[in-house]
Amino acid sequence: MRTLKDVKCGETVKVSKLNGNGAVKRRIMDMGITKGVEIFVRKTAPLGDPVEVKVRGYELSLRKADAEMIEVG
Repeated sequence: MRTLKDVKCGETVKVSKLNGNGAVKRRIMDMGITKGVEIFVRKTAPLGDPVEVKVRGYELSLRKADAEMIEVG
């Protein structure tokens, strides 16, 4: 299974599943990342953390740990 952490810069992917427990999963969903939404990966920091993405028309920075919980297709 491929996660958002594995996506290269410039790719657009669709969320297929959210992993994680209670509060962490809720925080990701509150950011607008839900099943079926498209995410465009703008860039990654030089050391790989954080990942800058565009979702639902706004830009968002995610830690690698959070990006790893988002399965994409």
